[in-house]
Amino acid sequence: MHFWFGSNKKSSGDSVVTGWGTVDGRLVYVFSQDFTVFGGSLGEAHAEKICKVLDMAMEKWRPDHRPERLRGARIQEGVVSLGGYADIFLRIRLLPGDPQISAVMGPCAGGAVYSPALTDFIFMVRNSSYMFVTGPDVVKAVTHEEVSFEDLGGATVHSEVSGVCHVACDSEADTLYQIRRLLAYLPQNNMEDPPFIDTGDDPFRMDQALDDLIPDDPSKPYDMKEIIHKIVDRGEFYENPTELCSQHRSWLCPPGGHSVGIIANQRRYWQVSWISILQRKPPVLSDFVMPSTCR
Repeated sequence: MHFWFGSNKKSSGDSVVTGWGTVDGRLVYVFSQDFTVFGGSLGEAHAEKICKVLDMAMEKWRPDHRPERLRGARIQEGVVSLGGYADIFLRIRLLPGDPQISAVMGPCAGGAVYSPALTDFIFMVRNSSYMFVTGPDVVKAVTHEEVSFEDLGGATVHSEVSGVCHVACDSEADTLYQIRRLLAYLPQNNMEDPPFIDTGDDPFRMDQALDDLIPDDPSKPYDMKEIIHKIVDRGEFYENPTELCSQHRSWLCPPGGHSVGIIANQRRYWQVSWISILQRKPPVLSDFVMPSTCR
């Protein structure tokens, strides 16, 4: 039985659930912080459970997924809870070879926001997910500025302005679906090849429509997504849909059944230099040794 320090509140378990399972037959390790228990705050036992599952992932070199919905350190436990964050951050940095995915599906504040920021992908839910170090009340007290939860750290702000969020989803169910889609393109770790998918698409097929999609006039814009649809297997690919930089887009796709990355200048918006595209190559392509092409 866990007690809330300094009160009579108690719970049959701490505010985190850890474990492992499979997604499409592939082993993943998961921890999920529960906002309904002690506000999802992090205490000593809470941190130890997270560190344990991260240690297991490190031993097996498997993807790690973490739904986040919490408010920071459990101040009633003092410096021990802050030390728990240090232990978690260390293990996250020792796992650069494993895909690490964070799903923020509720309020995430204080020390808790640093953990998702260290992972490879961050998913948020529009109108219900928030990420900030200090909330609107603290901002008002310090700067006398009134700001809403959504404007301070909502999914829209982090996907369109700050760039913290990689994928903003419409619901929690959509978030989990998008994570499953993403995992299908990623290897178990950076020592393994990305998964091969037999799509049944002929790798030597020709598509005459490509001859007309790119205009002869180099100053005329065109839709890069239409070209990618024609090239990849069955016209399917996973797009990094953040709106932070609409002229630079990145995709994961399975041409010939193999996952590759594509970084492209979306010429429907701006004419952007080739050098600037290369400078923004998504780290995931290098971290997981995925072939990539730029256009």
